[in-house]
Amino acid sequence: MKKILLLSGLAILSVSCAVVRPGEVGIRQKMGKLSDKIHTQGAVFFNPFTSKVVKTSIQTNDLELTLSLPSKEGLSISSQISILYRLDQDKVPNIIRNLGLSYEGIISNVFRSASADVCARFFAKDMHSGMRSNIEEEIRKQMDIILGPQGIRIESVLLKSIQLPDGLAKSIERKLQAEQEAMRMEFVLLQEKLEADRVIIQAKGTRDAQKILAEGLSQEIIKLRSIEAFLELAKSNNSKIIITDGKAPFLVGGEEKP
Repeated sequence: MKKILLLSGLAILSVSCAVVRPGEVGIRQKMGKLSDKIHTQGAVFFNPFTSKVVKTSIQTNDLELTLSLPSKEGLSISSQISILYRLDQDKVPNIIRNLGLSYEGIISNVFRSASADVCARFFAKDMHSGMRSNIEEEIRKQMDIILGPQGIRIESVLLKSIQLPDGLAKSIERKLQAEQEAMRMEFVLLQEKLEADRVIIQAKGTRDAQKILAEGLSQEIIKLRSIEAFLELAKSNNSKIIITDGKAPFLVGGEEKP
């Protein structure tokens, strides 16, 4: 009975279990040799005396750094950087073999090299303007060229909290204010020009209308309108005095009948 219990205990001790969680992969390592088989989420059984399970994340990870970046004019720009990366699941065994589990140090070193090369082609003000996205993308591409074949995919490089030298920051601020004021004045001048054009068009329309009306009022039409006005006056119950030369009635005055 004791032998059975002893054998059972040895059997239990000879088998251990590792749990691979969602977003992780596990690689069994036996006697120092890493297996090529990749275990996804679930239980992985192994002999604790000869083997172990190496686990690592394949989710998107955020590596944050604070560095001084060089500029084209030789200035040092302080910035907080976020590097979003992930591991290719199929290449995890090679990553562990070639780079180990401390691959984030390698990622940061590759970033330092890539950022120094890219940022040196841009002025300091570009890092604080719409050119920042271009700089981020250029750094990402250069890092991906180096790390992509190793199985590390750089998804994004984000330059945050850019700190320009005080003198340069104030100069950029003054320039932006001047550009905004110039844009405002350009808008005001455009509005005034549009208003002037509107007045000219309105005056031209009134002039054309008067010209057309004058050309269309012949003597016959004037006589007809005079007769119509005379008839309308005749229908009124009020007393009035009308003087006419036979061509057009002229109302002098009148009194209302009680």
